Amino acid sequence: MAQDSVDLSCDYQFWMQKLSVWDQASTLETQQDTCVHLARFQEFLRKMYEALKEMDSNTIFERFPTIDQLLAKACWNPFILAYDESQKILIWCLCCLINKEPQNSRQSKLNSWVQGVLSHILSALRFDKEVALFTQGLGYAPIDYYPGLLKNMVLSLASELRENHLNGFNTQRRMTPERLASLSRVCVPLITLPDVDPLVEALLVCHGHEPQEILQPEFFEAVNEAILLKKISLPMSAVVCLWLRHLPSLEKAMLHLLEKLISSERNCLRRIECFIKDSSLPQAACHPAIFRVVDEMFRCALLETDGAPEIIATIQVFTQCFLEALEKENKQLRFALKTYFPYTSPSLAMVLLQDPQDVPRGRWLQTLKHISELLREAVEDQTHGSRGGPLESWFLFIHFGGWAEMVAEQLLRSAAEPPAALLWLLAFYYSPRDGRQQRAQTTVQVKAVLGHLLAMSRSSSLSVRDLQTAAGQDTDTDPRAPAQQLIRRLLLHFVLWAPGGHTIARDVITLLAHTAEITHEIIGFLDQTLYRWDRLGIESPRSGKLARELLKELRTQV
Repeated sequence: MAQDSVDLSCDYQFWMQKLSVWDQASTLETQQDTCVHLARFQEFLRKMYEALKEMDSNTIFERFPTIDQLLAKACWNPFILAYDESQKILIWCLCCLINKEPQNSRQSKLNSWVQGVLSHILSALRFDKEVALFTQGLGYAPIDYYPGLLKNMVLSLASELRENHLNGFNTQRRMTPERLASLSRVCVPLITLPDVDPLVEALLVCHGHEPQEILQPEFFEAVNEAILLKKISLPMSAVVCLWLRHLPSLEKAMLHLLEKLISSERNCLRRIECFIKDSSLPQAACHPAIFRVVDEMFRCALLETDGAPEIIATIQVFTQCFLEALEKENKQLRFALKTYFPYTSPSLAMVLLQDPQDVPRGRWLQTLKHISELLREAVEDQTHGSRGGPLESWFLFIHFGGWAEMVAEQLLRSAAEPPAALLWLLAFYYSPRDGRQQRAQTTVQVKAVLGHLLAMSRSSSLSVRDLQTAAGQDTDTDPRAPAQQLIRRLLLHFVLWAPGGHTIARDVITLLAHTAEITHEIIGFLDQTLYRWDRLGIESPRSGKLARELLKELRTQV
């Protein structure tokens, strides 16, 4: 607490000096400096209010003898009054100075001064006396006239910017770069005012013809912050222009989304989908340049977490939302697939882009075999123009992980010999770093487990012990090994789909979930399975009910 008090006193001196400088000069440099510091000053005002509201008026002036000067300088600064919630916080601070029952003339004088400053703030905009008389003569009160004037000014400037954008190389009718820069600077403290939205949009959409960006970085940052905090709502075209013109804003939007996902409930894809759609990133990613930046940040997150299942699931949900936005925007691709996935085989990308629900169920097995063949050629033969190696092909494949999960279900629900192509696809999905020989060993192991499971599905009774032995779960193998993760997935699919699996499902999960990490893995599997079944419309009443019950029980345990 003492440290907070020292910090506030230091901040107080800093802002007192700043306000004095801003008050004494009205040059372009001081205006720009004011705009740069508006967010920090508002945060200081918040801290100041939290301190002031705990004191009476006398204590306030003992602690901060020049508090009236600081607040007065702030109240007469139009940039501060126009910025976000600063006006409201200033009013709160001023109210803290009022003596409810003044005991002497000094306190009464202070109350009168505060009331005068409050009147100034609440008048919002001030015009010359002549203007006021003219508007009153026309029958307009200031409260009616000033907002209308601001709105007309904004629309006029927005119209001029649109004409500037259309004029192209007609230099005689184009707005000068200096004026564009000045406009963007002036807009910084006004961005959250609803009437200013058309001007903000026009500035974002208006592209100059200079080699370097004309608009101020502070303008882009302020607009982006307001969008992320839902303080303004702009058309998607303007948001795309913002993120194309200012890469730090796009990166911050992506980090903002990742922070929300990390702080939310784990393994809840419906909530993740809502966050992703609300971020506007899938819609903006219809532009390949934005998609590539977002995808690269997902790749970094995947590498940083060593391929965490939650990140993979998030990538898959984002890809699904992106494809829905792409289809909604235009039935035909405006950009070639190569622009979205430049390092992978176009034919492979085209196949994976097919939504399973758009493919007849009778052709799912054939499609999966085709995907496996193309991936294997890209990974082992390096054909079809793949330049990124196995990990690049795997990174493309996990975007469309619904196909991989479908492999396990197809293998377990078929009485025929497991196709080698599907076994290879599963092994590659769970162990992309394995070499050809190690992957072949994994396919042999998975094939043996599948054989046991299929034999057990024909048995009249199932036991947990038999299932454990068949899957090799009674050995000392590291449960975190990719092959063991794959086998666990097969077991979970089996107990959900096999006729007798429902009777031992809880015992099997109790057996498998011997660590918190594996428990979260199983929760993730159940949530993803239900999410996918719902999308594809393939949920059986019995399996769906069991999966939901198991998911609810496990979530109460963690």
